[in-house]
Amino acid sequence: MTLIIFILAVIVLLLVALALCLLALGRQVGILFERIAPMGALVNDSGPAVGQQSPPFTLASLTGGTTVIGRGTTRATLVFFLSPTCPVCKKLLPIIQSIRKAEGNWLDVVLASDGERAQHARFIEKAGLGSYPYVVSAELGIAYRVARLPYAVLLDRDGIIRAKGLINSREQFDSLFNAFEMKFGSIQSYLDAQPAA
Repeated sequence: MTLIIFILAVIVLLLVALALCLLALGRQVGILFERIAPMGALVNDSGPAVGQQSPPFTLASLTGGTTVIGRGTTRATLVFFLSPTCPVCKKLLPIIQSIRKAEGNWLDVVLASDGERAQHARFIEKAGLGSYPYVVSAELGIAYRVARLPYAVLLDRDGIIRAKGLINSREQFDSLFNAFEMKFGSIQSYLDAQPAA
């Protein structure tokens, strides 16, 4: 009987110690969450700066017609730089379709790349991108200083660059839209402008 009470007491002490450890761990997670700011699209400082006029382009779309980028339009424009050989770009295509549906009342989506047109034509057909303006222009990527993919540039209807950055997830797309609405170049610049708590 004494052995059973002893074992029961040890188990209760272990459960109390485990509960205390769990509380301490939860506290540490909370502290880390407060210290780490939400991460938006990774912004590079090369190319035209946020707030500057975009270089104007009138480009032939592989899906038909011409596409105007960087001049006054009636809607904002998201230029999404991708490649047929980029696995992350392919992963983001359903997100692009979702964004186009959700933000379609104020936003046009343009897909952009460079390279061999035949390869892009096969990619458009295979990925079902025939309804998007799809431009192939090395000059466009050079003008925005696109070094890595996938990359996005958000222009207002006057052709002013409002947000830009390297994109890997839906949250990073949303960070561009949030920065656009808050009139900041990025979520990071918004957070930097906030007074320290």
